[in-house]
Amino acid sequence: MPTTAGYVGLKGSISPNDAFTIKRLRDAGAVILAKSNLTEFARGGTTISSLGGQTLNPYDLTRTPGGSTGGGGAAITSLSFANALNFGILATASDTGQSTRSPASANNLVGIRSTYGLVSRSGIVPVSFTQDNTGQIARTVRDAAIMLDVMAGYDPADPTTAFGMGRKPASYASELNPNSLQGARIGVLQDFFGTEAIHTEVNTVTMAAAKKMQELGAEVIPITIPDFATLTADLQVGDMEFKTALDKYLKSRGPNVLVKSFDEIMKRGGFHPAIAESMQTSSKFGDSKTNQDYRDRLLRRADLRQAVIKVMADNSLDAILYPHQKRLVVPVGKDQVERNGVLSNSTGFPAVTFPGGFSQPTKSAPIGVPIGIELLGLEWSEAKLLNYAYAFEQATQYRRPPQLKAD
Repeated sequence: MPTTAGYVGLKGSISPNDAFTIKRLRDAGAVILAKSNLTEFARGGTTISSLGGQTLNPYDLTRTPGGSTGGGGAAITSLSFANALNFGILATASDTGQSTRSPASANNLVGIRSTYGLVSRSGIVPVSFTQDNTGQIARTVRDAAIMLDVMAGYDPADPTTAFGMGRKPASYASELNPNSLQGARIGVLQDFFGTEAIHTEVNTVTMAAAKKMQELGAEVIPITIPDFATLTADLQVGDMEFKTALDKYLKSRGPNVLVKSFDEIMKRGGFHPAIAESMQTSSKFGDSKTNQDYRDRLLRRADLRQAVIKVMADNSLDAILYPHQKRLVVPVGKDQVERNGVLSNSTGFPAVTFPGGFSQPTKSAPIGVPIGIELLGLEWSEAKLLNYAYAFEQATQYRRPPQLKAD
């Protein structure tokens, strides 16, 4: 099938073989229906590209579906009018910043960003060789867990998966328990809540979710991380790694790929204006490993990782809870802002995003805009996080299809 990253210059560019994870899905019996739209080269959170245009949020057609894998999120969100869409039940995704979890949050779905090294990234058009992650999006926790069961495993083409050997349980899906929140200690990260009126609906839904977890047997503890704003500032390295990573990928595609290098893409142009600034930034970097700012960012990521481990140890936490995004997913034409993906993407720790509720209904969003909440844990704690999300899901049943009227 074509692998284009949403770039019009790669239209019709056929991959020579399936990615490792896609082969595993096919071998398990999955039927691959199609590829969907994404923010071009996965360089943002609005799902707009030169090849696919703008994808809309099925719950509110004036808003984006998150991103970068917003096409996948919209495609598996079943619509209630005219039996439309309901395209599939599972979507694969990437997650360099929050490209799996953002569409899950915006489309009332479940998204997994697993521990760095659990799932192979080979075959993905890369952004960052230190942050890229292969994610899973589904309508239910069980479906997402089944996907992870199938997709996780050692792939010689992605050496990072060697770290995951022996870390995977017999089955994430078979271990799901609706009573798993009993006795769990959940820290609610106050640093990830906004303080202005625009944050009210997300804050209300997230705190109601924390209260529900408490009712289900969890001990809920408000937490903060000292110097959090400093620890989470200027950690993004995708702009610095993209050129090197993309050149290596395009070279691996052989003679039939339609463009051969990042520099050729910059010369040809044609990519969407929404990613022009980030593409120009990447063009300034040669070998990122010789750049002092780049090396400093990697060191600061280690500082954040240490701070997260310490707050969990100090409070004997099993997981940390927060809203995936401080405010509702933005209207079309706006930049996606105030997302909370950094705690996972810059530490390598796993996170699961799942439906927390809805905003108040409006004319453009008859049942409200979905609000995703997120649980983060230490390395290789996917089974625990999925269990907590499953217990919450089974007790609340917030998964509902959109209710929009056909024009």
